Amino acid sequence: MAVTEPPPSKAADARAAAKAFLETLDPRPAVTTLQDLLLLVSELVTNALRHAGAVTALAFGADKDTLYVQVGDPSPDLPQQRTPDLRGGTGGFGWPLVLRLAKRVDVRRHPPRGKLIVVAMAR
Repeated sequence: MAVTEPPPSKAADARAAAKAFLETLDPRPAVTTLQDLLLLVSELVTNALRHAGAVTALAFGADKDTLYVQVGDPSPDLPQQRTPDLRGGTGGFGWPLVLRLAKRVDVRRHPPRGKLIVVAMAR
Protein backbone atom coordinates (compact mmCIF):
# COMPACT_ATOMS: atom_id res chain seq x y z
CA MET A 1 0.00 0.00 0.00
CA ALA A 2 1.20 3.48 -0.86
CA VAL A 3 0.71 5.60 2.26
CA THR A 4 -0.20 9.27 2.01
CA GLU A 5 1.83 11.33 4.47
CA PRO A 6 0.66 13.34 6.23
CA PRO A 7 -2.93 12.07 6.32
CA PRO A 8 -5.31 14.50 4.60
CA SER A 9 -7.17 17.10 6.61
CA LYS A 10 -9.82 17.60 3.91
CA ALA A 11 -11.48 15.57 1.18
CA ALA A 12 -9.86 17.60 -1.62
CA ASP A 13 -6.40 16.55 -0.40
CA ALA A 14 -7.50 12.90 -0.37
CA ARG A 15 -8.80 13.19 -3.94
CA ALA A 16 -5.49 14.72 -5.04
CA ALA A 17 -3.63 11.82 -3.41
CA ALA A 18 -5.92 9.33 -5.17
CA LYS A 19 -5.30 11.00 -8.54
CA ALA A 20 -1.55 10.96 -7.96
CA PHE A 21 -1.70 7.25 -7.07
CA LEU A 22 -3.72 6.40 -10.19
CA GLU A 23 -1.17 8.21 -12.38
CA THR A 24 1.44 5.67 -11.25
CA LEU A 25 -0.58 2.69 -12.52
CA ASP A 26 0.08 0.99 -15.84
CA PRO A 27 -2.32 0.43 -17.41
CA ARG A 28 -4.36 3.27 -16.01
CA PRO A 29 -7.92 2.46 -14.99
CA ALA A 30 -10.85 3.70 -17.08
CA VAL A 31 -12.14 7.23 -16.53
CA THR A 32 -15.29 5.88 -14.84
CA THR A 33 -13.12 3.93 -12.40
CA LEU A 34 -11.16 7.10 -11.65
CA GLN A 35 -14.40 8.96 -10.96
CA ASP A 36 -15.69 6.16 -8.73
CA LEU A 37 -12.42 6.04 -6.78
CA LEU A 38 -12.43 9.81 -6.25
CA LEU A 39 -16.02 9.68 -5.00
CA LEU A 40 -15.25 6.72 -2.72
CA VAL A 41 -12.18 8.41 -1.22
CA SER A 42 -14.06 11.67 -0.78
CA GLU A 43 -16.90 9.94 1.08
CA LEU A 44 -14.58 7.89 3.32
CA VAL A 45 -12.49 10.92 4.29
CA THR A 46 -15.52 13.17 4.77
CA ASN A 47 -17.11 10.55 7.03
CA ALA A 48 -13.89 10.23 9.07
CA LEU A 49 -13.68 14.00 9.49
CA ARG A 50 -17.38 14.42 10.28
CA HIS A 51 -17.87 11.47 12.61
CA ALA A 52 -14.40 10.85 14.10
CA GLY A 53 -12.83 14.30 13.89
CA ALA A 54 -9.74 13.35 11.86
CA VAL A 55 -8.14 11.04 9.35
CA THR A 56 -5.23 9.11 10.85
CA ALA A 57 -4.22 7.14 7.74
CA LEU A 58 -4.79 7.08 3.99
CA ALA A 59 -3.24 4.46 1.74
CA PHE A 60 -3.79 3.11 -1.77
CA GLY A 61 -2.92 -0.17 -3.45
CA ALA A 62 -3.67 -2.08 -6.62
CA ASP A 63 -3.31 -5.44 -8.22
CA LYS A 64 -4.35 -6.68 -11.65
CA ASP A 65 -8.10 -6.59 -10.93
CA THR A 66 -8.59 -4.51 -7.80
CA LEU A 67 -7.93 -1.07 -6.35
CA TYR A 68 -7.59 -0.75 -2.58
CA VAL A 69 -8.21 2.24 -0.33
CA GLN A 70 -7.46 2.28 3.39
CA VAL A 71 -8.71 5.09 5.63
CA GLY A 72 -8.02 5.26 9.35
CA ASP A 73 -9.67 7.44 11.96
CA PRO A 74 -9.41 7.81 15.74
CA SER A 75 -12.91 6.55 16.60
CA PRO A 76 -13.52 2.90 17.51
CA ASP A 77 -17.19 3.32 16.54
CA LEU A 78 -18.18 1.29 13.49
CA PRO A 79 -19.90 3.02 10.56
CA GLN A 80 -23.68 3.14 10.87
CA GLN A 81 -26.12 3.06 8.02
CA ARG A 82 -28.97 5.49 8.57
CA THR A 83 -31.83 6.94 6.63
CA PRO A 84 -30.55 9.72 4.35
CA ASP A 85 -31.80 13.22 5.09
CA LEU A 86 -33.45 14.22 1.82
CA ARG A 87 -33.54 17.86 2.97
CA GLY A 88 -29.73 17.89 3.03
CA GLY A 89 -29.27 18.74 6.69
CA THR A 90 -27.62 15.71 8.25
CA GLY A 91 -26.37 13.57 5.39
CA GLY A 92 -26.73 9.80 5.48
CA PHE A 93 -25.69 9.25 1.86
CA GLY A 94 -21.96 8.53 2.24
CA TRP A 95 -21.85 5.06 3.75
CA PRO A 96 -24.47 3.57 1.37
CA LEU A 97 -22.50 5.07 -1.52
CA VAL A 98 -19.26 3.48 -0.26
CA LEU A 99 -21.01 0.10 0.01
CA ARG A 100 -22.42 0.46 -3.50
CA LEU A 101 -19.08 1.34 -5.14
CA ALA A 102 -17.07 -1.32 -3.32
CA LYS A 103 -16.54 -4.99 -4.12
CA ARG A 104 -15.64 -5.51 -0.47
CA VAL A 105 -15.49 -3.39 2.68
CA ASP A 106 -13.61 -4.48 5.79
CA VAL A 107 -13.82 -2.42 8.98
CA ARG A 108 -11.13 -3.27 11.51
CA ARG A 109 -10.91 -1.91 15.01
CA HIS A 110 -7.39 -0.70 15.55
CA PRO A 111 -6.92 -0.17 19.31
CA PRO A 112 -5.93 2.19 20.73
CA ARG A 113 -6.00 4.27 17.55
CA GLY A 114 -9.59 3.80 16.39
CA LYS A 115 -10.37 1.88 13.21
CA LEU A 116 -9.27 1.19 9.65
CA ILE A 117 -11.70 0.90 6.77
CA VAL A 118 -10.28 -1.11 3.88
CA VAL A 119 -12.21 -0.96 0.62
CA ALA A 120 -11.63 -3.01 -2.51
CA MET A 121 -13.14 -1.87 -5.80
CA ALA A 122 -12.95 -3.17 -9.36
CA ARG A 123 -9.97 -1.82 -11.28
